[in-house]
Amino acid sequence: MHDDFTIPVEYLRLIAEQLSRSNVDVDAWLRRAGLTEQPERLVPFPSFRRLVLEALAMSREPALGLFVGERLVATTHGMVGFAAVNSSSVKMALEIVERFSRLRTLLFAISHEVEEREARILFSEVLPLGDIQRPLLEAVVLSIKNVFDAITVGACQVREVAFPFEEPDYAAVARDIFGCPVRYGQGWAGFSVAPSVLDLPIKLADRAAFQEAREVCQRELDRLAANETLAARVRRLLLERQHGFPTLNVTARMLHMTPRTLHRKLVAEGSSYREELEAVRHMLALEHVRSGRFSMDEIAYRLGYTDLANFRRAFKRWEAMPPSAYRARQRSLD
Repeated sequence: MHDDFTIPVEYLRLIAEQLSRSNVDVDAWLRRAGLTEQPERLVPFPSFRRLVLEALAMSREPALGLFVGERLVATTHGMVGFAAVNSSSVKMALEIVERFSRLRTLLFAISHEVEEREARILFSEVLPLGDIQRPLLEAVVLSIKNVFDAITVGACQVREVAFPFEEPDYAAVARDIFGCPVRYGQGWAGFSVAPSVLDLPIKLADRAAFQEAREVCQRELDRLAANETLAARVRRLLLERQHGFPTLNVTARMLHMTPRTLHRKLVAEGSSYREELEAVRHMLALEHVRSGRFSMDEIAYRLGYTDLANFRRAFKRWEAMPPSAYRARQRSLD
């Protein structure tokens, strides 16, 4: 399933540039990850994961994600960044980023929620990132904060940044780079601002440029959807909403078709809603059990099982062993 996810090669080049600054042999870095030259357009997720791990090892810089994120300014994000910069307000720019972020990466879903005293920009993993979660989250959260800083010309004061992983040794460096408090071990990833920030106008906005950029982004998004199988689209919807999987009826409505039509088209592709849900649960279960971040009861709840026994039966069907035995085996291999 990980092979369905790709990364634009521009991000790979930014990592390469950062490695060059650290006097790392970029050609050797590519070879160690199984590549003889840089891809032209998209990098499959398994290859990208190997490249990130090799980059961390060869640079000996645990804060590599932050230094790459510093280089991810608005213009790095192509037409999506251009449309955001030319939006009429911060809220519109945020909606552009949310709507078209899939054109830049399929690994994170970006959303926002507004409460009386705080607005949060949230970053959710579309698939478990495991051992590269920390550097990727640091880079992506910092890159979108950079966009906010650019469009508001410094008027947008980020209150705090939050990450779900443990505080690293370089936490002080992270706070300096973000320019605000950074909290670790949180139940969410992203940053918060005052709700009033969303209504700020963007002084450099160009209505004609915005309209043109938005149309280009929409055409590219339509092209991406047209080349994607229906099963892959269903899988992506399930992954984007993994804390509450939509039912068949809700999924069909989100895809603008009837449940019967969705079922018929999935069958024609050799799949079904049940099979896609099973595949997503299997993948998430392996990652959650392997990571050790959640208890078995918590994992069962997160995957939508009514009780722990049902989850255990499903896991044993997938891996021919109970989840506790799988976790113990993974720990013995680490």
